[in-house]
Amino acid sequence: MSFLTFLIVLSGLVFLFYGAVCVFSVKMQNEFERFGLPKFAIFIGVLEILGGLGLLVGLKIPEILLLSSGGLALLMLLGVGVRIKIKDSVLLATPAFLLMLLNLYIFVVSI
Repeated sequence: MSFLTFLIVLSGLVFLFYGAVCVFSVKMQNEFERFGLPKFAIFIGVLEILGGLGLLVGLKIPEILLLSSGGLALLMLLGVGVRIKIKDSVLLATPAFLLMLLNLYIFVVSI
C-alpha cells in the first residue's frame, strides 16, 4: 500500500466515523448547538459520510477522489472558520485543521 493510499483510507474511515457520530450522537448534536448550527448537524454528518465513502471509491475512480477530497477540505475549512468565530481554543480547532490539510494534500497530489 502506498503512502497516499494509506492517507486516503485513513481519511475515509475517519470521516465515516465522524459523520456517523454527527448523525447519531446527541452529544455531537449539542456541539452543533454550541456552534450556532443546530439544524446542520445531520446534514454535515451526511456530507462527511458521503465524503468518506467517496474517498474510498476514489481509490478506483480518480474523479470521485478529487471531488471528495476537495469537498472535505472545504468542509473542514468552514469547520475551522466556525471554531474561530466561536473563539474555541487552538486545541479544539486542531482536528478540523489537520483534516483540512490532509484532504487538501490528497486533492493536490491526485490532480
